[in-house]
Amino acid sequence: QVQLVESGGGLVQAGGSLRLSCAASRISGGIFSIGAMGWFSQAPGKQRDLVATITSGDSTNYADSVKGRFTISRDNAKNTVYLQMNSLKPEDTAVYYCKADGVSQFRVQGYWGQGTQVTVSS
Repeated sequence: QVQLVESGGGLVQAGGSLRLSCAASRISGGIFSIGAMGWFSQAPGKQRDLVATITSGDSTNYADSVKGRFTISRDNAKNTVYLQMNSLKPEDTAVYYCKADGVSQFRVQGYWGQGTQVTVSS
């Protein structure tokens, strides 16, 4: 099992910045490492969409809508992933969920955080 705790959401004006954090803890059940980590967003009435992902080797992938504005990073020693969000737009308003892959001997399983609200006012 992997527990993910997110922080850093809130209310910000358009053009502002926020930094989200997600820490993986209580790693158990044969899981010996955290693999890829990422952030997904879900606006009301819409599906959950990928925002950005980062592998354990620091390879990154971004949704086209956030390229050049958001930066994902991680601290492997702390099992923590960050999302620096700059030049925020009202359309970035959503609940942001952290996801992390728990790697065990025989499989890789994804775990989700509880979500943190990001609201961007115009």
